[in-house]
Parts: sequence; C-alpha cells; structure tokens
Amino acid sequence: MPVKVSVIIPVYNPGIYIEDCITSLQRQSLPPEEYEVIFVDDGSTDATPARLDQLAAEDPRMKVIHQENSGWSGKPRNVGIAASRGEFVMFVDNDDYLGDEALERMYDYGVANGADVVVGKMAGKGRGVPVELFRRNHPRATVENAPLIDSLTPHKMFRRAFLDRTGLRFPEGRRRLEDHVFIAEAYLRAENVSVVSDYVCYYHIRRDDSSNAGFVRFDPVGYFKNLREALDVVERYTEPGPVRDRLFRRWLRVEMVERLRARRFLNLPDDYRKELFGEIHEVVVERFGPGVADGLQPTQQVVAALAAADRYDDVVSFAEWEAGIAPKAAPAHVEWRDGSLSIGFTAEYTSGGEPMTFPAGAEAAPLNDTPKNVTEAVEWVASETAARFGQATADLLLRERSSAAQYFQPVTFTRETLPVGDGEEVRLVLRATATVDPAGLPGDGVWDAVVRVKLGGWTKECRLGPAPRATRPTPDVGLVGDRPVLPYWTEPHGNLSLELGARGKRLGLGSVQPMDVTVSGDRFRAPLPLHVEGDSEVRLRFVSSSRIIDASGTLSPAPDGRGAVLEAAMPAKDLSRDTWRVALCLAPGADRPRFTGLPFALRAADGQVLVVPAPGPGVALRLARRARRVVGTARRKVVSRIRIGGQ
Repeated sequence: MPVKVSVIIPVYNPGIYIEDCITSLQRQSLPPEEYEVIFVDDGSTDATPARLDQLAAEDPRMKVIHQENSGWSGKPRNVGIAASRGEFVMFVDNDDYLGDEALERMYDYGVANGADVVVGKMAGKGRGVPVELFRRNHPRATVENAPLIDSLTPHKMFRRAFLDRTGLRFPEGRRRLEDHVFIAEAYLRAENVSVVSDYVCYYHIRRDDSSNAGFVRFDPVGYFKNLREALDVVERYTEPGPVRDRLFRRWLRVEMVERLRARRFLNLPDDYRKELFGEIHEVVVERFGPGVADGLQPTQQVVAALAAADRYDDVVSFAEWEAGIAPKAAPAHVEWRDGSLSIGFTAEYTSGGEPMTFPAGAEAAPLNDTPKNVTEAVEWVASETAARFGQATADLLLRERSSAAQYFQPVTFTRETLPVGDGEEVRLVLRATATVDPAGLPGDGVWDAVVRVKLGGWTKECRLGPAPRATRPTPDVGLVGDRPVLPYWTEPHGNLSLELGARGKRLGLGSVQPMDVTVSGDRFRAPLPLHVEGDSEVRLRFVSSSRIIDASGTLSPAPDGRGAVLEAAMPAKDLSRDTWRVALCLAPGADRPRFTGLPFALRAADGQVLVVPAPGPGVALRLARRARRVVGTARRKVVSRIRIGGQ
C-alpha cells in the first residue's frame, strides 16, 4: 500500500528521552502499513545508534540512517526528506512525542482541505507553545486570517509534492533558527495551511536536564545573523505594507522585546544582557520601520522604543517595574447548571501584590516620541491600558496536569471600572463566567483551571484561586455520563482543579449517614452527595463473609435539587443472617468496573433488614478476602466436576 506519512526524526544523543518518542510512534492509530518512521542519526556518541538499529530490525515501520555529525538539525531533516516515501512528511524531535491519533488526524484533515501544510495542536511540558492559534480548527489558514506566524517550530506535516515543487529544504550547518527560515517560506508559498486544534497532536517536552537545543544559551551575534535570514524570506515573498509589518512584528515581539522584559531579562548575567541588548538594538534600527512597532501592545512599544534609542539602563529599570506585575483571578461561584459546571471569577492585574490602578477617563495617545525616562514610560503605559480596556479579555483554560494538554472553555465576561479613593484612579476588573462541559474533555485525569488575562501590554496566565477556606464554594461530585467529575480546591494553595474519573474516597460518599438510609420491603433508598441530571443506572455489590451478590440500582436527582438518591432492590431472600457491606459502581459498563464502599451495611435478622454502620477497614478487608476465597473454592469445584465429566 502507498505510504501516507513519513515521520522524520533527527537524532543526536537523546539517551532515554527518545523512548517516549518511539513508544508514541508505535502506538499510532494510522494502520502500520500506511506510515514509516525515518530516524536520521546525526553522529550520536551515546547508545542511541545501537538502540535504533535494534528497533529497525524488530519493526518494519522503522528505518535508520547513520551519518557524521552535521552540527544541527537541518541536514538530518533534509536527508530524511530525500529518503521518504510518504505523501506527507512529519517532523518530530527525538525528545518529544505524538498523540496516539496525531498522524491519522493530521493526514485526514490535510487531505480533506487540500493542505500543503498541516499544523497540529501542541502541548508544552515545561516549554512554551502557541495558545491563540489553537483556539479553534482552521481548515484554510493564512498569515492574514490566523496567527500562524506564532508557530515557527518544524513539528508539522508537509505535503511532499509541495516541498519538491518549491525546492523547500532546511538551511544546513551549525546555525540557529533554521526552522524559522523553512516554516516562514512554507506558510508564504503554500496553497493552503490547515490547523488541527481539537486534538493534541504534538507534545513539546523540556528535558529534566534542560539540554534541549532551545534551552542552551545562544551566541547573540550568530543568533541574530540567522534571524535576519528569516526576515529576508518575508521580504522576498511579501510586499511592503501591513502584512509584512505584521509578520515582522512576530520577530520583534518574540525574539527581541520579550527577551528584554521583566524577570526573563533581569535573570541574565549583566555582561550577557548587554551583549544581547546590543544585537537587538542593531536589528531593530536596521530592519524595522515604524509600522512594525506601532502594532505592539503598550509595554512592548515602550521596550521597542528604548531598544531603538539604545537606552540599556532604562530597559533594565522598566524590566524591574514589570517584574512586579502579575494577574490575579478570584473565584466567585462553582456550581452545576444543566449538566455543565459553571465557574465564575474576577480577574485583574496586581503590582507588588496590590491591585493595579490606572488614570480615570484616560484617552488613547500614540507613542510618537521615546519616553524621556522610565517614569514617563510607566505613566503612558497606564494611560494606554485604561484607554484600551475595551479590548481586554479573560479566558479559562483547562490544562491536564500530566500531559499539559489544554483547552479553551466558553466564557462570557463584562469589563468593570471600579473607582479608587477620590475617583481619579480606577481598578480595571474583568468579571467572567465559564461553562465547562466535562464530556468534551478527552480523558480522565486532573485538569487545572487556568485564567488567561489580556490587558494593555500584558497577556499572562494564573491559576484560578486561591479561594479562602471559609468562603470557597464546594459543589458535589458530578456524574457526567458514567464518569464522575470532582471539582476541588488544591491544598495548601486553594486553586481550582477538576478530577475526571474520580473514585474511592475522592467521591465523598463517606459523608452518608446510616440513619438517612431507608428500607422498605425489598428495596432501600440512600441520599448521596452526587450531582446527576437524570436517572443513571448503577451497579451494587453486597459482600458478606461467605458470599458476593451483585444487583442493579438507579441514581436520580434528589427532589430538593441537592445531591442524588440511590434506589436499589435488595436481594432480601438471599441475605443470610450476616452483615453485608455495600459497594457502588458508577460506571457499570466499564471494561474493569470499580466499586466504592458506602459507609453503611445491611444486616439480616429475624426477617428484617437493618441498616448499620459499615465495618471498619480491617473488618471489611477480611470480609472481602474471605468472600473471595469462598467464591474461588466454589469455582474450582465446578471446574473439577466439568473435567471429570469430560473424561
């Protein structure tokens, strides 16, 4: 069969970090005969070459090419392209890994939309990745209608015919930003670019030893020499004007201004800071017209202006002021509404831990001249931030703790201007409500609530919290489908998280009192602190010292709207004079159903069934073990009889 995708992986001394990459490639949902993996070993000196040769000998999808060290990733990727047979090629780094369905989803989306380039949603574990680009799927994205330029790493899928038609290949040799040159040209020459945002395709990993190429301190002279080559590509394929300025703005913002801001700049050694600043000053003056910086946010405009004016000391002072600024998000409510979790919160920026204030009635004014000093710069930023408050936004993202996969949640918000003191200053507050549908999240695990605030020149994130213990809302565990969803506050910080697939003590069922359980005939009824939208079928297990009996039950919303009611038929005629521990399974259709013990038990005596407190953990464990032994013995006797009969 024709190969749909060739995965190309440049390899250099990854050590154990390549194992997750290999595993993810072998787990792909794309049929094995429809993709190939090409490892290009760039002169590794560790045990990796032998590991890859063994892998290729065992797995026909895997191929290995060995070459002398070339100094960087460009040549290995080009060698991989030349050896590939796929309709598309996908570039992966040896210390990153793919989502299980990444190749299939990206290939199908690319074919459906006739794309030359397919960009898959990324998650960054200890590394920054684009956020706004993956707010939604983009079947036909361009540098004008989507923030494609925010994603310049090579971890994308490319139509092989497009690469051959354009002759597009990576710059080779010992250099930086070869991916910027390649990706910028691909975006500008592609017939179509498609963006997959509803599934995490690529996991970008920061190694524990922080030895990824992107974390090694670079030589500013060589780095910005290579950066100029990416700018040359933009000039080659665009005309002077707004589109070129918008593209140039990405490099000014990300590679220059952001490197000169707040703690990122202050944490660098002074001599390196000065060298970095000098190179940035040269590029800003040499390559960028006024239209590039004009589109930046206020704080970024100030840093760009100071850099262009060669005012190093003022850049340091401005960074010291910015270092104290952070967002704060305070929870207002967390409650179940119509099957979704409604999360209310307020968000604003703080300085030195106190709410920031801004001039009341401020009007926008362009930064026509470089500020005379940092005080004037701060005053202009404050005035512009207030004047642009109508553009401020608040978002809620849920970020899965183990993988860093994150998803935007629907949010509505209002902007409130709160007077301070005599009214000459105001606080700028965003009041928002997010609607979280847990059924839309792709898997179980712990999901942290993260608030993303855009205001003036800042786009920053923070956890939703802390919530004071005395006033924090405490919603019940929700049952969404057959999946328990636990909203909870972390300890000791008091931030909001969701645990999907919660079980055991995390369900909070231990608060049920035996006195609240009622028995009528052969049925019992128990209130449970669970939120359900409608009737749900559950499974019950009754465990005594000698037997285990399973039965079905129903969870329904409580009449007063608080929690749920469990109703079930008791196997009364089967209950001997014994104590029966009761356990509940909320997902009876699961491959491996899990039971959670309830804090009450049933005791049959004199023709009655009594509700009593559940035995302590030790007693319950002994009962369960004894019951399993009895059941196991009975099964062995049955099997023995069958064998004898068979002879």
